[in-house]
Amino acid sequence: MQLRRLGNSDLDITPIGFGAWAVGGSGWPGGWGHQKDDDSVAAINRALDLGINWIDTAAVYGLGHSEEVVGRALEGRAERPYVFTKCSRVVDENGQLTGRLKRDSIRQECEESLRRLRTEAIDLYQIHWPNPEEDIEEAWSTLAELQKEGKVRWIGVSNFDAGQLERISKIAPVTSLQPPYSAIRREVEEETLPYCQENGIGVIVYSPMGSGLLTGKMTRERIAALPEDDWRKNRNDPQFQEPKLSQNLAVAEQLEEVGWPYDRSAGEVAIAWALRNPAVTGAIVGLRRPDQVDGIIGAGEFQLSDADAARIESAMDGAAR
Repeated sequence: MQLRRLGNSDLDITPIGFGAWAVGGSGWPGGWGHQKDDDSVAAINRALDLGINWIDTAAVYGLGHSEEVVGRALEGRAERPYVFTKCSRVVDENGQLTGRLKRDSIRQECEESLRRLRTEAIDLYQIHWPNPEEDIEEAWSTLAELQKEGKVRWIGVSNFDAGQLERISKIAPVTSLQPPYSAIRREVEEETLPYCQENGIGVIVYSPMGSGLLTGKMTRERIAALPEDDWRKNRNDPQFQEPKLSQNLAVAEQLEEVGWPYDRSAGEVAIAWALRNPAVTGAIVGLRRPDQVDGIIGAGEFQLSDADAARIESAMDGAAR
């Protein structure tokens, strides 16, 4: 896979990275249901063996468990991939997820992430959400301090808009943004992606397969059978409900048709579509088992033709009506 330079950093990353959200398991509000750690470790190693050179996780995924699984998987590997993680999402005294961007809290999170990941420095440290917004300058100043101290190598953010990026960039340069982006979620195209491209900010998008909706394997029956501790069921996400659900599955069918002549899955086509945007550096792909890696790895080299992209755009426009 051809490497791409991430923003102002010295990180040359593969077009797709291993997303470790789901491997955090259940027992927290954003879980994907129960996961087998041995499968997660095997999936990480399979991805690295096939050439993926970065992993994205967060302290909140499984309330630290995802980072522990990543640390376990990397133990003893001769060549360590880049490891990106995120801070600022914590559980409050009522067991609810909340945002915390105060200096002391972020510093504590960073130390705990370093321990769980079994590393001396985090390659990319990111603010997970700009919440509470009035504290984003304090949080960004703290990340800049951690970078100067060598605890993190590069600093970025997730889920920030262009205005928020402009605010924090006055304190320290922003290496990267991590927004949601897929054929069924295109909000960032209007302002945020152009801002990043104009200002040299790298972009690593998450959920390029629409949290499973664009894999070609999702059905209404499968959605109905999701476990109760899978966030896609318990959050009542409109993307998984009518009328959006039928529209999204129609887009997935078109992706499948586009990929068929190339022996590419709908998921690979969905990832390739996201990577086609010139502002996008890489795509985070959530994986839980080794066989899932084999089903998406081709997206790292697959490039859509203009005609194929036009077919997908037509399906997306139809779904939006």
